[in-house]
Amino acid sequence: MQPILFDIENLTHCYADGTIALRNLSLTVKQGKKIAILGNNGAGKSTLLLHLNGILQPTNGTIRFKGREVKYDRKSLLSLRKHVGIVFQDPDSQLFSANVIQDIAFGPQNLGLPKEEVLRKVEWAMEQTETTEFSDKPTHFLSLGQKKRVAIAGVLAMDPEIIILDEPTAGLDSYFSKQIMNVLDHIQKQGKTIILSTHDVNLAYQWADEIIIMHDGEILCYGDPVTVFEQAHLIRKAHLDAPWVMETFQFLVQEKFFSSNEAIPQNKEELFQKISSIKSWNLGKISG
Repeated sequence: MQPILFDIENLTHCYADGTIALRNLSLTVKQGKKIAILGNNGAGKSTLLLHLNGILQPTNGTIRFKGREVKYDRKSLLSLRKHVGIVFQDPDSQLFSANVIQDIAFGPQNLGLPKEEVLRKVEWAMEQTETTEFSDKPTHFLSLGQKKRVAIAGVLAMDPEIIILDEPTAGLDSYFSKQIMNVLDHIQKQGKTIILSTHDVNLAYQWADEIIIMHDGEILCYGDPVTVFEQAHLIRKAHLDAPWVMETFQFLVQEKFFSSNEAIPQNKEELFQKISSIKSWNLGKISG
């Protein structure tokens, strides 16, 4: 059984202007998972992520990390942030050093690591994110996709167990979005836990192990992608669409191409394989 990293009970957050962003939210996060949080603007996604890194403090409720309640003094927050790294939606809010390598080195240096270890972690992080080729380039000359990769590298260099990303593909075209997601896949396979927020239902459906649907500060549903998106009434309530892979498969079931008992594909490769199997079966029937 996978260890529980975060155990959140009745988390409520009210901003200074009276806006209630989270309402009695409860959630557990297990180690090694790829988790996507979906919801429309104002659903509470970013607020939840900021609580996981200790940037925000609950109005009510508790957050436990590895069984211990999160404290908000300087020493406790420093300890938490050694384990939990966060990448903000806007990389410009995270990049401030003269060039790429200095920016990536900033985090591990502030952890007080020896110079040799800092260099080793920085080189590893640049390798993972394919940022080595522009390591000496000023950060303000980078493209948005490059900046996002550098921001991820800066968090990776601190070697946290959990990496949190707020809209990591926002503003990127299809090519750079795939590049970012490939980086995250590679990192997760090394034992990291990845939690990201996104508006992209297709990306979440095919990438995540678990999906959280949020609406008006609450969790509407939480589970594996297929189970979550089968709850059509909750998806509509959250103002989301079904993933195109699932919609296409359901149409083919309706048209009797597939049995309703067949497993629902989670990505286009699985869907195309099922469609190819129909073609092979029909050709075999004709030749027979």
